[in-house]
Amino acid sequence: MLRKKVAMLLAVAMVAATVVGCGGGESKTDAPADDAAKTEEPAAEDAEADADAEAPAADGELIKVGIINNDPNESGYRTANVEDLKAMFTEENGYDAQFQYSLKNDEQITYAKQMITDGIDYLLLSAADTAGWDPVLQDAQAAGTKVILFDRTIDASEDLYEASIVSDMPAEGARAVEWLAGQGLDEYNIIHIQGVMGSAAQVGRTGALDEKVAAEDNWTLVSQQTAEWNAEKAQQIVQSVIDSGEKFNVIYAENDDMAKGAVAALDAANITHGVGKDVIIMGFDCNKWALKELLNQNWNYDGQCNPFQAEYIDDVIKQLENGEEIAEKTIILEEKGFDATEITQEDIDQYGIGEE
Repeated sequence: MLRKKVAMLLAVAMVAATVVGCGGGESKTDAPADDAAKTEEPAAEDAEADADAEAPAADGELIKVGIINNDPNESGYRTANVEDLKAMFTEENGYDAQFQYSLKNDEQITYAKQMITDGIDYLLLSAADTAGWDPVLQDAQAAGTKVILFDRTIDASEDLYEASIVSDMPAEGARAVEWLAGQGLDEYNIIHIQGVMGSAAQVGRTGALDEKVAAEDNWTLVSQQTAEWNAEKAQQIVQSVIDSGEKFNVIYAENDDMAKGAVAALDAANITHGVGKDVIIMGFDCNKWALKELLNQNWNYDGQCNPFQAEYIDDVIKQLENGEEIAEKTIILEEKGFDATEITQEDIDQYGIGEE
């Protein structure tokens, strides 16, 4: 296959220059650390090159994939996402997979460089931050490693990756803010709890709210801080606002776990929340337990973020292995938002992730 041909040429060049490269690593690693352009036309090649480009699994060889994701303990969403990927990328399904996790962009970049050195066929990436990936993706392209983004977008030229399988994070934010505007409050005094700064989810969910606050005189950010997807940090943020005595009537948390932490602070202070109560509670990800809070009208809104992306990625890899073009480079997952006054148990069963 083309990647192997490139790798062999690189190896010859390295020997000729008497340079010793990094060694390979374990083929399976699970060590958590501390989310419409066409593909390039292949150059015309002779019959020998065509023979070299056979699919890696054609003779029983496993397709080597390196999967870089955020910490599985980040949230219920991330846990579901990780489990979905692990179930798909197995030897039984024709893959030899490495897994690495981190919420830090520099650590993810280090993992990616090592995986490329190890000679993976595909790098599957959910980036902790949108910036800083161009050099890594350029290295991957030079080595013949194909890159597929999932879950989160990055700031990189489209010719450096094969496909991007993502949620539309700005649309998630816009949908939530539109719902909030529809509540018709006289004043919107909002505690805004952000996710990991610079992540695609944080950027998208923050952007729509920032725009609305800037445009409306009766929308105010009482507090805007990152809790890095963490419930305990979110609880501390809300507690500090309560202690300050500043009034608020909306908590816009960028994931369910942070909304849960925020509610814990409200409960400790005997502040009511939910439908018809003192404080509107908004979250994202649609964990089943969070949607249950909507059904019980303790929360008001939850925005869906679809974690089940492995099947989409597998389909893209199969198309590429068969020499097909990817019709749409950006593949947007279908999602929706849920209102506590309208949600049903059927919605929870169909769209919820994890356990109630």
